[in-house]
Amino acid sequence: MLLLTIILLGYLIGSIPTAVWVGKSFRGIDIREHGSKNAGATNTFRVLGKRFGWLVLTVDVSKGILAACLPHFFSYMLEGYKDEFLILQLCGSFSAVFGHVFPVFAQFRGGKGVATSLGIVIGINPYAALVCLAIFLIVFLSSRYVSLGAIISALSFPFVSYFMIQEDARIMIVFTVVLGVMVILAHRKNIDRLWKGEENKMNLFAKKA
Repeated sequence: MLLLTIILLGYLIGSIPTAVWVGKSFRGIDIREHGSKNAGATNTFRVLGKRFGWLVLTVDVSKGILAACLPHFFSYMLEGYKDEFLILQLCGSFSAVFGHVFPVFAQFRGGKGVATSLGIVIGINPYAALVCLAIFLIVFLSSRYVSLGAIISALSFPFVSYFMIQEDARIMIVFTVVLGVMVILAHRKNIDRLWKGEENKMNLFAKKA
């Protein structure tokens, strides 16, 4: 019952369609009908500007952190069950990413799960999150491709985590690989555009007209 509760709560948290609600509330538009037509922070930056972009990014990252921390709210039931605690963390985390990509509150048309995945990594392994964030920033700032930064950091995540896990936790390795694959699969169209040289670049420092 606790496992199902964590999975459901994680999915509902992930399903909060921040970009969709911000677009409709402040600009009266559905963000999924503009720009890259993706309900994520990057498209919000592109369509609505930096103020709303940072808002969406912050909330989406927070969704991941909250989902990863869900078992802490039930820690009184898990004293002495370290492995079970980790399994619950990972289940809640996967559910949150799935909810972000297929949100029940937005007709199952969501984002790509990158910001929420970052929040999950922060909640579970903050040191690995810092390294992956640094990799993302290096790739993004040098190329101006958000998608390329997300893809490279997702590919790096399993390797970074492997060297930063402080104990034998093979399930964590499986988790990092699956999460990385999920992020990459969500960027299939971006990979195709990158290959063809058609992907849009982004400059966070430019002022929106």
